[in-house]
Amino acid sequence: MPPTPARLLAAVASASLLMVSASPASAAEPASPPAPPPHAWLFGTWTGGIFPAPSALTAQACLSQPVVIFTRDVILRATLTSELYIQRVVESARTSPSGAEFRFASGGGPIAASPLGMTAAPPAPGFGCDNPDTLQVRRHTDNEISFPGCTDFPYPLVRCPAR
Repeated sequence: MPPTPARLLAAVASASLLMVSASPASAAEPASPPAPPPHAWLFGTWTGGIFPAPSALTAQACLSQPVVIFTRDVILRATLTSELYIQRVVESARTSPSGAEFRFASGGGPIAASPLGMTAAPPAPGFGCDNPDTLQVRRHTDNEISFPGCTDFPYPLVRCPAR
């Protein structure tokens, strides 16, 4: 005897209810955001380093030309000889109470041609440190760091203010 449409509908409804109640998404708590990486305290824009940071620094002035920008996966740095930032991809980051150490993927980011179509000699990919694929960051305060042993950054860097 073939099942009636009412029995088929009841069977489908109970199977659907069973699938929904057994779904892991409905049983689990709302997902919490992933923990930030250990170097999250560096995220943002920094100035100084190449030159002494001004003592009275407005957010607008600092954000208009940051010297170093830290993100989760990339660190960008400015140079005096190019309008483009050098991009270094973070391979690993290790922190300690005194700072952080970054290891970069080999080589710098791609070099783009200038607006006039001329290409310049590519800038050095590192920060003027002994090893261009490593960066040591020394934490002085929450808003001041330095790159010890890196000749391109003889001065401390300060975090750009938010406002």
